[in-house]
Amino acid sequence: ETATGGEDDNMDKSKEPKHDHGGCGNVQPEVRREGMKLNGTWKPQKGDEENEGQQPEKKPITPQMALNIFRHISTEEIQKMGLSNDYARPEWMIITVLPVPPPPVRPSISVDGGNGMRGEDDLTYKLGDIIRASGNVRACEAEGSPAHVVADFEQLLQFHVATYMDNDIAGQPQALQKSGRPVKSIRARLKGKEGRLRGNLMGKRVDFSARTVITGDPNLSLDEVGVPRSIARTLTYPETVTP
Repeated sequence: ETATGGEDDNMDKSKEPKHDHGGCGNVQPEVRREGMKLNGTWKPQKGDEENEGQQPEKKPITPQMALNIFRHISTEEIQKMGLSNDYARPEWMIITVLPVPPPPVRPSISVDGGNGMRGEDDLTYKLGDIIRASGNVRACEAEGSPAHVVADFEQLLQFHVATYMDNDIAGQPQALQKSGRPVKSIRARLKGKEGRLRGNLMGKRVDFSARTVITGDPNLSLDEVGVPRSIARTLTYPETVTP
């Protein structure tokens, strides 16, 4: 009898309505990333008799949709999220304007020894692709082209912007030059041992400097440093001797 009574108690507990955890109760989609697209799946709510038995609704979440959602977040909600209304508005994380770096960032190189022919940097070609793709999107929207055509051009524009910044995206084909060589993106120039930071800033090679293995020397005092004659004659050091 006691065991049966325990089972009845469990049955009663399972029938009790579950308490919600706050919020407005809006149905949130399950978001999956496929390539560079985001797809949302909206499942019908349990207990919703109208939609019960229906298949989950699946549709793409476009950058414009995300931008609209972010723009409608109030200042109070942004502060509750731990973000800053002055320095970290969420809509700023979606690129709407792309700055074009000046020529010193992407210098052209002489192809045939300085006889007039100049080859452009990978980033210059990539920026040209982005500007052309952006123009195609605007032209399609102005002409009233079908939605699927505009979406294809938008996807191409997104591909060019993404590979301009990072050409090693997992599951994404690399952007190639006409020669078949992968484009060297901004990320490739910055990252790693031979990159801009570790290779050129922290590990910069300069004149009038050398390195060596140091050893002890019983013939030197504690406040002395011994330098080989050949090094001392080659590496000069500016020593101020007059006030």
